[in-house]
Amino acid sequence: MCRNIKTLHNFEPPTTREEIDAAAVQYVRKVSGMQKPSQANAEAFDRAVEAVTLASSRLLDELVTTAPPKDREVEAAKKRNRWEQRAAAANA
Repeated sequence: MCRNIKTLHNFEPPTTREEIDAAAVQYVRKVSGMQKPSQANAEAFDRAVEAVTLASSRLLDELVTTAPPKDREVEAAKKRNRWEQRAAAANA
């Protein structure tokens, strides 16, 4: 999976539309190979982002879990820790 796309399921507070849209943009960028589409491709790119956003929103709404919601700050700290460990291993 693309490292820029974050897990969005089961967070407190719940995932926002902006977070889902940002993940959709990252996904469409990855699939299309375009960071910023040309004018000729902008409409198709935007339609794809909207479709992925809608599908992701629907998925998140329909998923169920018995696990307690994750804390965003705790998850961010774990991510920083993993990054620091990778950086330390690369410099060793």
